Amino acid sequence: MSLFTPIKLGDLELRNRIILAPLTRRRANAQAVPSKSAPLYYAQRAGAGLIISEGTCISREGIGDRRLPGLWTEDQVEAWRDVTEAVHVQGGLIVAQLWHTGRASHPRLQTNGEHAVAPSAIAIEKDRELDGEMIPSAVPRALDTDEIPRVVADYAAAATKALDAGFDGVELHGANGYLIDEFLQDGTNKRTDRYGGSVEARTLFLREVLEAVTGAIGASRVGLRISPSSMFQSMHDSAPNELWARVLEVVAKFDLAFLHLVEPGISGSESHRSHADGIDSAWVRARYTGRLIAAGRYTADSARAALADGRLDAVAFGRLFTSNPDLPKRLRDSAALTPPHPPTFYTADDAGYVDWPSLAAEQLLRELESGQRSIEELESSVRVTNFSGTTPYPEWEAAWAISRYRRIQDA
Repeated sequence: MSLFTPIKLGDLELRNRIILAPLTRRRANAQAVPSKSAPLYYAQRAGAGLIISEGTCISREGIGDRRLPGLWTEDQVEAWRDVTEAVHVQGGLIVAQLWHTGRASHPRLQTNGEHAVAPSAIAIEKDRELDGEMIPSAVPRALDTDEIPRVVADYAAAATKALDAGFDGVELHGANGYLIDEFLQDGTNKRTDRYGGSVEARTLFLREVLEAVTGAIGASRVGLRISPSSMFQSMHDSAPNELWARVLEVVAKFDLAFLHLVEPGISGSESHRSHADGIDSAWVRARYTGRLIAAGRYTADSARAALADGRLDAVAFGRLFTSNPDLPKRLRDSAALTPPHPPTFYTADDAGYVDWPSLAAEQLLRELESGQRSIEELESSVRVTNFSGTTPYPEWEAAWAISRYRRIQDA
């Protein structure tokens, strides 16, 4: 078995086992509509066996930062259709990661300055960045018991809209200290109703969301992401092994398309140590026989080893995909990898988003620089010679090489 052995995850037939992990890029507009550059960004990375979209908020209430995309309005659905069509034209598959940020939101982001919602009124312990300044994390409002069915229904509605938008399925964001994770862990769930207290009670919200979403679109098109060891956003549990063993039992009953694990050592976008470092892919595999994906600083060699020993069925890559849009080809050819550039992860423009070259684009630039190909010849072969985020996909590599060559010549 190799990274390039096809695999079926539920109804999703992947041409390889390289997954594009969900990556927040913060390029959406104020109405949570994906940018005009998003179709090119995702199409450039369609060589992955499966693309998991950036976190996509299920409702206005679920928004946790500026410039995050959503899936609750028709304008958002229409913009996502352009993205999914672009991926499918390249032979790729894409699922939407459905996200409610829970207490990680803030009154500045909510309608009329309302409180963010969470299982309990407990704030994240650290300050957060918002609108260019560091501010205290806000204390959320604990959801009333009779409100919870509305939130569950929002997940199902977003899943239905995801399929309307052309996505091949969805991944539920149950990781990194957001709403589902907040219900699971007793550091953030102090409820005394049926959703809090025992491990069994704390898994109820997850069970209800899984029931609603799988009921809406079918379990074979649904995945779930979890991060048992992450302490990102002040997450912790007093008995993590007991909790996550039960979560795996719950998930197994649904026969999801896949379970997606964040390996120990990763906290949001940073490395860390935690109280639950032993809950890794080997620990999960010993307790879960379903289709398993993991993310966490994997290299080509460590990914191959994880597939070879049966721990994983596929491997997710995140940061490397930001700066290597054709990462699967580079891994297959053992080609050089361009290091990621964190300062452009979350900026609002196309720099560091769609302007990373593929191997083919780099080769075109080399031919121009060496005189092997003339600029006039390359320009005559395409309709668009100025590269931008809206450059048609078939012409982006040539347009990138032309634009870069001109810049070099003008320097």
